[in-house]
Amino acid sequence: MPVPLLDLKRQNLALEADLKAAFERVLRSGYYILGPEHAAFEQECAAFLGVPHVLGISSGTDALLLALMALNLGPGDEVLVPNFTFFATAGCVARVGATPVFVDVCPACFNLDVADAAKKATPRTKAIIPVHLYGQAADMDGVLALARAHNFAVIEDAAQSFGAQYQGRQTGTLGICGAFSFYPSKNLGALGDAGLLCTNDADFAERATVLRMHGMKPKYHHPFIGGNFRLDALQAALLRAKLPHYGDYTRFRQANAAWYTERLTHVPGIMVARPEDCHLHPAHTTTPPASPAPKITLPTANPGNEHIWNQYTLRVHGPGRRDALIAHLQERKIGYDIYYPVPLDRQPCFKNVGRGGENCVRSHLLAGEVLSIPIFPELTLAEREEVAAAIESFLQRG
Repeated sequence: MPVPLLDLKRQNLALEADLKAAFERVLRSGYYILGPEHAAFEQECAAFLGVPHVLGISSGTDALLLALMALNLGPGDEVLVPNFTFFATAGCVARVGATPVFVDVCPACFNLDVADAAKKATPRTKAIIPVHLYGQAADMDGVLALARAHNFAVIEDAAQSFGAQYQGRQTGTLGICGAFSFYPSKNLGALGDAGLLCTNDADFAERATVLRMHGMKPKYHHPFIGGNFRLDALQAALLRAKLPHYGDYTRFRQANAAWYTERLTHVPGIMVARPEDCHLHPAHTTTPPASPAPKITLPTANPGNEHIWNQYTLRVHGPGRRDALIAHLQERKIGYDIYYPVPLDRQPCFKNVGRGGENCVRSHLLAGEVLSIPIFPELTLAEREEVAAAIESFLQRG
Protein backbone atom coordinates (compact mmCIF):
# COMPACT_ATOMS: atom_id res chain seq x y z
CA MET A 1 0.00 0.00 0.00
CA PRO A 2 1.50 3.38 -0.99
CA VAL A 3 1.74 5.83 1.93
CA PRO A 4 2.38 9.53 1.22
CA LEU A 5 4.63 11.61 3.43
CA LEU A 6 1.85 14.19 3.48
CA ASP A 7 -1.61 14.52 1.91
CA LEU A 8 -2.90 18.07 2.22
CA LYS A 9 -6.05 17.34 0.24
CA ARG A 10 -7.42 15.09 3.01
CA GLN A 11 -7.30 17.97 5.49
CA ASN A 12 -8.35 20.86 3.29
CA LEU A 13 -11.10 19.15 1.32
CA ALA A 14 -12.73 18.14 4.61
CA LEU A 15 -13.18 21.89 5.21
CA GLU A 16 -14.12 22.72 1.64
CA ALA A 17 -17.34 24.51 2.55
CA ASP A 18 -15.68 26.59 5.29
CA LEU A 19 -12.73 27.50 3.06
CA LYS A 20 -15.02 28.52 0.21
CA ALA A 21 -17.04 30.64 2.63
CA ALA A 22 -13.83 32.34 3.79
CA PHE A 23 -12.92 33.09 0.18
CA GLU A 24 -16.39 34.51 -0.43
CA ARG A 25 -16.08 36.81 2.60
CA VAL A 26 -12.80 38.23 1.33
CA LEU A 27 -14.05 38.53 -2.24
CA ARG A 28 -17.15 40.44 -1.21
CA SER A 29 -15.43 42.57 1.43
CA GLY A 30 -13.15 44.41 -0.98
CA TYR A 31 -10.32 44.22 1.59
CA TYR A 32 -7.54 42.14 0.03
CA ILE A 33 -4.55 43.57 1.90
CA LEU A 34 -4.92 43.93 5.67
CA GLY A 35 -8.57 44.62 6.55
CA PRO A 36 -11.04 42.90 8.89
CA GLU A 37 -10.08 39.27 8.20
CA HIS A 38 -6.43 40.09 8.80
CA ALA A 39 -7.20 41.94 12.04
CA ALA A 40 -9.48 39.16 13.29
CA PHE A 41 -6.85 36.52 12.60
CA GLU A 42 -4.25 38.51 14.54
CA GLN A 43 -6.64 38.84 17.48
CA GLU A 44 -7.45 35.13 17.48
CA CYS A 45 -3.77 34.18 17.37
CA ALA A 46 -2.99 36.64 20.17
CA ALA A 47 -5.63 34.92 22.32
CA PHE A 48 -4.33 31.47 21.36
CA LEU A 49 -0.71 32.35 22.21
CA GLY A 50 -1.50 34.53 25.22
CA VAL A 51 0.44 37.57 23.99
CA PRO A 52 -0.71 41.18 23.51
CA HIS A 53 0.94 41.83 20.13
CA VAL A 54 0.66 39.67 16.99
CA LEU A 55 1.47 40.60 13.39
CA GLY A 56 0.34 38.57 10.40
CA ILE A 57 3.36 38.18 8.11
CA SER A 58 3.84 37.02 4.53
CA SER A 59 5.86 33.93 5.56
CA GLY A 60 7.80 32.43 8.46
CA THR A 61 11.04 33.48 6.78
CA ASP A 62 9.83 37.07 6.49
CA ALA A 63 8.81 36.99 10.16
CA LEU A 64 12.39 36.11 11.11
CA LEU A 65 13.80 38.76 8.79
CA LEU A 66 11.44 41.38 10.19
CA ALA A 67 12.45 40.48 13.74
CA LEU A 68 16.12 41.01 12.94
CA MET A 69 15.34 44.31 11.23
CA ALA A 70 13.22 45.49 14.16
CA LEU A 71 16.19 44.81 16.47
CA ASN A 72 18.38 46.86 14.09
CA LEU A 73 20.89 44.05 13.62
CA GLY A 74 23.43 44.36 10.84
CA PRO A 75 27.12 44.37 9.88
CA GLY A 76 29.47 43.75 12.79
CA ASP A 77 26.80 41.94 14.81
CA GLU A 78 26.82 38.20 15.47
CA VAL A 79 23.78 35.96 15.98
CA LEU A 80 23.96 32.47 17.47
CA VAL A 81 21.98 29.92 15.42
CA PRO A 82 21.74 26.13 15.50
CA ASN A 83 23.83 24.48 12.80
CA PHE A 84 21.23 21.77 12.20
CA THR A 85 18.02 23.44 11.01
CA PHE A 86 16.29 24.92 7.98
CA PHE A 87 18.24 27.43 5.89
CA ALA A 88 16.07 30.46 6.72
CA THR A 89 17.32 30.74 10.31
CA ALA A 90 20.85 31.64 9.25
CA GLY A 91 19.85 33.00 5.85
CA CYS A 92 17.90 35.86 7.41
CA VAL A 93 20.86 36.73 9.65
CA ALA A 94 23.11 36.97 6.61
CA ARG A 95 20.51 39.01 4.69
CA VAL A 96 20.66 41.84 7.25
CA GLY A 97 24.47 41.78 7.04
CA ALA A 98 25.09 40.16 10.43
CA THR A 99 27.23 37.05 10.98
CA PRO A 100 25.56 33.72 11.76
CA VAL A 101 27.53 31.80 14.39
CA PHE A 102 26.81 28.08 14.07
CA VAL A 103 26.05 26.22 17.30
CA ASP A 104 25.94 22.45 17.68
CA VAL A 105 22.74 20.65 18.68
CA CYS A 106 21.58 17.87 20.98
CA PRO A 107 21.48 14.42 19.32
CA ALA A 108 18.37 13.39 21.27
CA CYS A 109 15.99 16.36 20.94
CA PHE A 110 17.78 17.93 17.91
CA ASN A 111 17.68 21.43 19.46
CA LEU A 112 20.40 23.99 20.14
CA ASP A 113 23.07 23.03 22.71
CA VAL A 114 23.22 25.97 25.12
CA ALA A 115 26.65 24.95 26.43
CA ASP A 116 28.13 25.21 22.92
CA ALA A 117 26.32 28.52 22.40
CA ALA A 118 27.94 29.87 25.59
CA LYS A 119 31.39 28.94 24.28
CA LYS A 120 30.76 30.83 21.03
CA ALA A 121 29.25 34.02 22.46
CA THR A 122 31.46 37.11 22.10
CA PRO A 123 31.06 40.85 22.78
CA ARG A 124 29.75 41.08 19.19
CA THR A 125 26.88 38.67 19.93
CA LYS A 126 23.62 40.61 19.75
CA ALA A 127 21.05 37.82 19.55
CA ILE A 128 20.42 34.09 19.71
CA ILE A 129 17.82 32.22 17.65
CA PRO A 130 16.76 28.94 19.25
CA VAL A 131 14.77 26.79 16.82
CA HIS A 132 12.03 24.58 18.26
CA LEU A 133 12.83 21.88 15.74
CA TYR A 134 10.29 19.30 14.58
CA GLY A 135 7.69 20.74 17.01
CA GLN A 136 9.57 20.40 20.33
CA ALA A 137 10.75 23.33 22.43
CA ALA A 138 14.43 24.08 22.85
CA ASP A 139 16.02 24.59 26.29
CA MET A 140 14.52 28.03 26.86
CA ASP A 141 15.58 28.30 30.51
CA GLY A 142 19.17 27.82 29.39
CA VAL A 143 18.80 30.13 26.39
CA LEU A 144 17.22 32.93 28.43
CA ALA A 145 19.82 32.63 31.19
CA LEU A 146 22.63 32.85 28.63
CA ALA A 147 21.01 35.86 26.98
CA ARG A 148 20.61 37.66 30.31
CA ALA A 149 24.23 36.98 31.23
CA HIS A 150 25.49 38.46 27.96
CA ASN A 151 22.73 41.04 27.39
CA PHE A 152 21.56 39.89 23.96
CA ALA A 153 18.11 39.32 22.48
CA VAL A 154 16.27 36.00 22.11
CA ILE A 155 14.37 35.52 18.84
CA GLU A 156 12.45 32.25 18.85
CA ASP A 157 12.24 30.44 15.52
CA ALA A 158 8.94 28.71 16.14
CA ALA A 159 8.26 27.94 12.48
CA GLN A 160 7.55 24.29 13.28
CA SER A 161 6.06 24.73 16.74
CA PHE A 162 2.84 26.78 16.68
CA GLY A 163 1.03 25.50 19.77
CA ALA A 164 3.98 23.66 21.29
CA GLN A 165 4.71 24.43 24.94
CA TYR A 166 7.74 24.73 27.18
CA GLN A 167 7.04 24.30 30.90
CA GLY A 168 3.43 25.32 30.32
CA ARG A 169 4.23 28.38 28.19
CA GLN A 170 3.69 28.70 24.45
CA THR A 171 6.80 28.60 22.30
CA GLY A 172 7.41 31.92 20.62
CA THR A 173 6.32 33.89 23.70
CA LEU A 174 9.39 33.55 25.92
CA GLY A 175 11.94 35.75 24.12
CA ILE A 176 11.65 39.25 22.70
CA CYS A 177 9.60 37.73 19.87
CA GLY A 178 8.59 34.52 18.16
CA ALA A 179 8.41 33.84 14.42
CA PHE A 180 5.91 31.26 13.13
CA SER A 181 5.29 29.67 9.75
CA PHE A 182 1.94 28.57 8.35
CA TYR A 183 3.45 26.83 5.35
CA PRO A 184 0.87 24.27 4.16
CA SER A 185 2.63 21.30 5.77
CA LYS A 186 2.62 22.80 9.28
CA ASN A 187 0.24 21.77 12.09
CA LEU A 188 -1.73 24.88 11.17
CA GLY A 189 -1.19 25.23 7.44
CA ALA A 190 -2.31 27.92 5.04
CA LEU A 191 -3.10 27.37 1.37
CA GLY A 192 0.07 29.23 0.43
CA ASP A 193 2.81 31.13 2.25
CA ALA A 194 1.90 32.76 5.55
CA GLY A 195 3.56 33.57 8.87
CA LEU A 196 3.25 35.36 12.18
CA LEU A 197 5.39 37.46 14.51
CA CYS A 198 4.39 37.79 18.17
CA THR A 199 5.83 39.71 21.10
CA ASN A 200 5.08 40.93 24.62
CA ASP A 201 7.04 44.14 23.98
CA ALA A 202 4.93 47.11 22.84
CA ASP A 203 7.89 49.11 21.49
CA PHE A 204 9.15 46.14 19.48
CA ALA A 205 5.64 45.56 18.12
CA GLU A 206 5.31 49.19 17.05
CA ARG A 207 8.64 49.16 15.19
CA ALA A 208 7.88 45.81 13.53
CA THR A 209 4.45 47.06 12.45
CA VAL A 210 6.00 50.06 10.71
CA LEU A 211 8.74 47.98 9.09
CA ARG A 212 6.18 45.42 7.90
CA MET A 213 4.87 48.00 5.40
CA HIS A 214 7.96 49.61 3.91
CA GLY A 215 8.92 51.45 7.11
CA MET A 216 6.06 53.86 6.41
CA LYS A 217 4.50 56.12 9.06
CA PRO A 218 2.43 58.12 8.26
CA LYS A 219 1.38 57.22 4.72
CA TYR A 220 4.11 57.90 2.15
CA HIS A 221 6.54 59.03 4.86
CA HIS A 222 9.36 56.59 5.60
CA PRO A 223 11.39 57.06 8.78
CA PHE A 224 12.83 53.55 8.27
CA ILE A 225 13.71 51.26 5.39
CA GLY A 226 11.30 48.38 5.78
CA GLY A 227 9.85 45.72 3.53
CA ASN A 228 6.56 44.39 2.22
CA PHE A 229 5.85 41.64 4.76
CA ARG A 230 2.05 41.79 4.97
CA LEU A 231 -0.07 38.64 5.22
CA ASP A 232 -2.69 38.41 2.48
CA ALA A 233 -6.25 38.89 3.70
CA LEU A 234 -7.24 35.71 1.86
CA GLN A 235 -4.67 33.58 3.70
CA ALA A 236 -5.77 35.16 6.99
CA ALA A 237 -9.37 34.20 6.27
CA LEU A 238 -8.44 30.64 5.27
CA LEU A 239 -6.33 30.23 8.39
CA ARG A 240 -9.22 31.51 10.51
CA ALA A 241 -11.33 28.68 9.11
CA LYS A 242 -8.67 26.15 10.10
CA LEU A 243 -7.60 27.57 13.48
CA PRO A 244 -10.56 26.01 15.41
CA HIS A 245 -9.39 22.59 14.15
CA TYR A 246 -5.76 23.08 15.25
CA GLY A 247 -6.26 21.09 18.47
CA ASP A 248 -7.54 18.07 16.56
CA TYR A 249 -4.74 18.25 14.00
CA THR A 250 -2.12 18.23 16.75
CA ARG A 251 -3.82 15.56 18.87
CA PHE A 252 -3.89 13.25 15.85
CA ARG A 253 -0.19 13.91 15.20
CA GLN A 254 0.57 13.18 18.85
CA ALA A 255 -1.47 9.99 18.69
CA ASN A 256 0.35 8.91 15.53
CA ALA A 257 3.71 9.57 17.20
CA ALA A 258 2.70 7.58 20.29
CA TRP A 259 1.53 4.72 18.08
CA TYR A 260 4.81 4.59 16.16
CA THR A 261 6.80 4.62 19.37
CA GLU A 262 4.74 1.84 20.96
CA ARG A 263 4.76 -0.28 17.79
CA LEU A 264 8.44 0.11 16.97
CA THR A 265 10.00 0.06 20.45
CA HIS A 266 9.56 -3.72 20.59
CA VAL A 267 11.38 -4.32 17.30
CA PRO A 268 14.92 -5.68 17.85
CA GLY A 269 17.48 -3.04 16.92
CA ILE A 270 15.23 -0.08 17.75
CA MET A 271 15.28 2.04 20.90
CA VAL A 272 13.74 5.33 21.99
CA ALA A 273 16.09 8.22 22.69
CA ARG A 274 16.80 8.13 26.44
CA PRO A 275 16.06 11.22 28.53
CA GLU A 276 19.65 11.21 29.77
CA ASP A 277 20.92 11.40 26.17
CA CYS A 278 19.35 14.85 25.88
CA HIS A 279 21.47 17.88 26.66
CA LEU A 280 18.41 19.48 28.27
CA HIS A 281 18.06 16.71 30.85
CA PRO A 282 19.49 17.24 34.38
CA ALA A 283 20.93 13.72 34.34
CA HIS A 284 22.54 14.13 30.90
CA THR A 285 25.31 11.63 30.29
CA THR A 286 27.52 10.62 27.40
CA THR A 287 27.64 7.03 28.63
CA PRO A 288 26.15 4.70 25.99
CA PRO A 289 23.33 2.30 26.95
CA ALA A 290 24.34 -1.07 28.40
CA SER A 291 22.44 -2.96 25.70
CA PRO A 292 23.82 -3.33 22.15
CA ALA A 293 23.94 -0.11 20.20
CA PRO A 294 20.65 0.54 18.38
CA LYS A 295 20.32 0.44 14.62
CA ILE A 296 17.51 3.00 14.73
CA THR A 297 16.69 5.53 17.47
CA LEU A 298 13.17 6.88 17.81
CA PRO A 299 12.46 10.48 18.87
CA THR A 300 10.95 11.35 22.23
CA ALA A 301 9.31 14.29 23.99
CA ASN A 302 11.22 15.77 26.91
CA PRO A 303 9.45 16.07 30.28
CA GLY A 304 7.60 19.37 30.56
CA ASN A 305 7.39 19.83 26.80
CA GLU A 306 4.20 19.72 24.76
CA HIS A 307 5.62 18.22 21.54
CA ILE A 308 3.37 18.86 18.53
CA TRP A 309 5.21 16.46 16.17
CA ASN A 310 5.49 18.52 13.02
CA GLN A 311 7.87 15.72 12.09
CA TYR A 312 8.57 12.26 13.50
CA THR A 313 12.29 11.87 12.87
CA LEU A 314 14.32 8.68 13.21
CA ARG A 315 18.07 8.36 13.49
CA VAL A 316 19.34 5.53 11.29
CA HIS A 317 22.79 4.58 12.55
CA GLY A 318 25.72 3.28 10.54
CA PRO A 319 27.37 4.34 7.27
CA GLY A 320 25.02 3.93 4.34
CA ARG A 321 22.17 2.59 6.46
CA ARG A 322 19.86 5.56 5.95
CA ASP A 323 20.22 5.31 2.19
CA ALA A 324 19.48 1.61 2.42
CA LEU A 325 16.30 2.27 4.43
CA ILE A 326 15.27 4.95 1.94
CA ALA A 327 15.64 2.47 -0.92
CA HIS A 328 13.56 -0.03 1.08
CA LEU A 329 10.81 2.56 1.62
CA GLN A 330 10.90 3.60 -2.03
CA GLU A 331 10.33 -0.01 -3.10
CA ARG A 332 7.15 0.04 -1.04
CA LYS A 333 6.10 3.55 -2.18
CA ILE A 334 6.29 4.92 1.36
CA GLY A 335 6.91 8.64 1.72
CA TYR A 336 9.82 10.10 3.68
CA ASP A 337 12.03 13.17 3.78
CA ILE A 338 15.36 14.27 5.24
CA TYR A 339 15.18 17.35 7.47
CA TYR A 340 18.07 18.29 6.90
CA PRO A 341 20.79 16.62 4.79
CA VAL A 342 23.35 19.46 4.89
CA PRO A 343 24.32 21.37 8.06
CA LEU A 344 24.29 25.13 7.64
CA ASP A 345 28.07 25.52 7.97
CA ARG A 346 28.50 23.23 4.94
CA GLN A 347 26.13 25.19 2.71
CA PRO A 348 28.22 26.90 0.00
CA CYS A 349 26.48 30.25 0.55
CA PHE A 350 27.83 30.45 4.11
CA LYS A 351 31.42 29.54 3.26
CA ASN A 352 32.72 33.06 3.84
CA VAL A 353 29.81 34.39 5.88
CA GLY A 354 29.36 32.40 9.09
CA ARG A 355 31.68 30.92 11.68
CA GLY A 356 31.73 28.25 14.39
CA GLY A 357 30.65 25.22 12.40
CA GLU A 358 33.93 23.34 12.35
CA ASN A 359 33.35 21.70 15.74
CA CYS A 360 29.64 20.94 15.29
CA VAL A 361 30.24 17.19 15.33
CA ARG A 362 26.70 16.22 16.31
CA SER A 363 25.13 18.38 13.60
CA HIS A 364 27.31 16.73 10.99
CA LEU A 365 26.42 13.28 12.33
CA LEU A 366 22.68 13.93 12.38
CA ALA A 367 22.67 15.22 8.81
CA GLY A 368 23.77 11.76 7.71
CA GLU A 369 21.31 9.86 9.94
CA VAL A 370 17.94 11.60 10.22
CA LEU A 371 14.89 10.39 8.34
CA SER A 372 11.32 11.61 8.82
CA ILE A 373 8.36 9.31 8.21
CA PRO A 374 4.64 10.13 7.63
CA ILE A 375 3.00 11.72 10.69
CA PHE A 376 0.22 13.92 9.22
CA PRO A 377 -3.08 13.97 11.14
CA GLU A 378 -5.18 12.08 8.59
CA LEU A 379 -2.81 9.11 8.45
CA THR A 380 -4.83 5.89 8.81
CA LEU A 381 -4.06 2.93 11.04
CA ALA A 382 -3.45 0.77 7.96
CA GLU A 383 -0.97 3.34 6.64
CA ARG A 384 0.86 3.57 9.96
CA GLU A 385 1.13 -0.21 10.05
CA GLU A 386 2.48 -0.22 6.50
CA VAL A 387 5.23 2.22 7.52
CA ALA A 388 6.09 0.33 10.71
CA ALA A 389 6.11 -3.03 8.95
CA ALA A 390 8.47 -1.68 6.30
CA ILE A 391 10.92 -0.47 8.95
CA GLU A 392 10.70 -3.78 10.80
CA SER A 393 11.28 -5.83 7.62
CA PHE A 394 14.28 -3.63 6.78
CA LEU A 395 15.91 -4.54 10.09
CA GLN A 396 15.01 -8.19 9.77
CA ARG A 397 16.79 -8.56 6.47
CA GLY A 398 19.97 -7.26 8.12
